[in-house]
Amino acid sequence: MNDELKKEQIARINIYALLSRLTMSEVDEGLLKSIEEDENILSFFPTYASWNKRDKYEKKELIEQYLNVDFTNLFLLHLIPYESFYTREDQMMETGGDNPVQAIFNAFEFKVELDKARVMAADHIGIELEFMYELCKAELKALEEEDLEVAKQLAQLQYGFMKDHIIEWMPMYLINVKNESGTAFYFDLAEFTLEFIMSDFQYLNDFKDKEYKYTR
Repeated sequence: MNDELKKEQIARINIYALLSRLTMSEVDEGLLKSIEEDENILSFFPTYASWNKRDKYEKKELIEQYLNVDFTNLFLLHLIPYESFYTREDQMMETGGDNPVQAIFNAFEFKVELDKARVMAADHIGIELEFMYELCKAELKALEEEDLEVAKQLAQLQYGFMKDHIIEWMPMYLINVKNESGTAFYFDLAEFTLEFIMSDFQYLNDFKDKEYKYTR
């Protein structure tokens, strides 16, 4: 397998995993510590890296007094992190079986445990990012097995899901998160997520019609 292609795919998998986790639930001390201690990951959070409150508070206090409060405001109370809210004319959330995103997940046997994930519908930002994570993992597996046709189909599926769903609403929501954020951490998370999904969409657009090439 082409080493550069494998490196790109692993990077995409890791980023989608991180973004899905951070948009799904509050950060904990262990995760925050791992972000702060990894220079590559911390580079995604430049405002947070120099945030003066990091010097004033221990991680537990920082999380409880600031980060959890901000997460609740941005993802649970005041903003609506669901595709249907942004794409339906009546701005109503589609929580039933007619949700088009849920239909896609069902078709690919991607199981969403709403209660466990603490979300109300399948078209939550964290769930859609997790779906992309699973598709990227499946593509990497196909590439490692040199099943080029399956790998290409999975890349095309990622492009289609981003074009028809993620790009249709997530940028608007993330801009709102940036504007409403009360902490440097979630400001950076929104900015990085926005930059990443736009660049990854362009990557998939450029790549979708190309043939995979391998070096043994």
